[in-house]
Amino acid sequence: MSQPMRPHRVVVIGSGFGGLFAAKSLRRADVEVILVSRTNHHLFQPLLYQLATGILSEGEIASPTRMLVKDQANVTVQLGEVTSIDLADRTVTSVHRGHTTLIGYDSLIVSAGARQSYFGNDHFAEHAPGLKTIDDALELRGRILTAFDQAELTADPVEREKLLTFVVVGAGPTGVELAGQIAGLAHRTLVGAYQKFDTRDARILLLDAASDVLPRLGGDLGAEAAEALERIGVEIRLGTTVEDVDADGVTVKDGKGERHTIAATCKIWSAGVVASPLGEHLAQQSAAAVDSAGRIEVQPDLTIPGHPNVFVVGDMMTRDGLPSVAQLAIQSGRYAARQIAAEAKAATRGKRRPDRAPFRYRDKGSMAIISRFNAVARIGKIELHGWLAWMLWIAVHIVNVVGFRSRIAILLAWMWMLLGSWRGHLTVTDQQITARNVLHQVRQAETAAPPPPDGHPRAPQNPGDRCVTTTEGVTACSAQRMEYRRRTFRSQLNSSSGPNRSFPAV
Repeated sequence: MSQPMRPHRVVVIGSGFGGLFAAKSLRRADVEVILVSRTNHHLFQPLLYQLATGILSEGEIASPTRMLVKDQANVTVQLGEVTSIDLADRTVTSVHRGHTTLIGYDSLIVSAGARQSYFGNDHFAEHAPGLKTIDDALELRGRILTAFDQAELTADPVEREKLLTFVVVGAGPTGVELAGQIAGLAHRTLVGAYQKFDTRDARILLLDAASDVLPRLGGDLGAEAAEALERIGVEIRLGTTVEDVDADGVTVKDGKGERHTIAATCKIWSAGVVASPLGEHLAQQSAAAVDSAGRIEVQPDLTIPGHPNVFVVGDMMTRDGLPSVAQLAIQSGRYAARQIAAEAKAATRGKRRPDRAPFRYRDKGSMAIISRFNAVARIGKIELHGWLAWMLWIAVHIVNVVGFRSRIAILLAWMWMLLGSWRGHLTVTDQQITARNVLHQVRQAETAAPPPPDGHPRAPQNPGDRCVTTTEGVTACSAQRMEYRRRTFRSQLNSSSGPNRSFPAV
């Protein structure tokens, strides 16, 4: 008796805009979809800065991926970070908490996104975190608010000035919106909350090596944005490159070649991104090239040379100077899904594979919010600024947020903030501030495999190799590894706690 043919299998890597919209666009296709993501949620990244500045909560900008596709019978969600793609064998390898999974595919959509780029200076990250994930946003919220709290404790005016100096590196949309909201915190929300200083004395500096603010929007709107930022107290320094970042501040070189040090406790990096390493990994197995940002150069149909069944979408792809924005990810993810669905339908009916029309991006405009009732926007040749651009910004973002409940919650949060100065999510914890750097130290310690103290479990020497053989082996290794991390994490936190605890590295 012959076995029934399994449906065409599509593996989608990533649950961001490209991956999620690709998976959802395959709802009616006769295919099996496996969505592999290293997080359990779809994140609305354009509003991350509002999580970092206390306007919104995690649940309002991030929805569990499984809940978003639970009514789509042909989709399976699998947690795991993709570590390898084998184009010859058509397999994807992912790892989650020591469990390794190998998945075969017929078609592949790679939408693994991008991470923060420090342009070869990754050590800057210790003191100047970026803003790409929920963890990043919560850490930034902790660093920003703790700086104000520490300023209340010190009697040294020099130390207080350093604590109340906030440096944002990068004058793109994220940097502009962050700087504007930190100014909103200092000049509206936190006014009167501290007795020993006036929060309006805080300095917010926005640095960029470029000659314009928001260069993608053009000089006129960039100038308008710069003027609006300066009106709310943001200092802008263009033509300025960052040469070093440490616990005490930022060393910069201005347009005249002169070096200066800005004493600042809280530094935020939003100056650039680099694509997932999977782009380089795919390029090494094909004739594809990658650009300086690690994005893979795709064919007109968004596939890589020699592999018409492998699509690369969103922030990982480059072609004809397309912008790395959410709309590109959405449109390219949907395009890839349409091609796969059409070809699977033709195969089921025994017909020839239809020709693929080249991908065409429809630019729906660019915009950035500056402050309350003030934004800038460009839609085609139309340029808007002020109140009208602000209303358009709100409408566009609400429409694109995934989930009706999230839209309502966000609208209510915005309403409270606009009617007064209230921000409902200003709670922070020490763990939010310290966890990233402590976990980085733990991973380095595990790699070095130092002798553990008596009674402590030893970190696995090579967990990636040890945890794939049997179920029992996976369970034992994962438990040992997690116990080692928990104990090390606690000891690191305890060593930095106490009545005289300070945050020199915030």
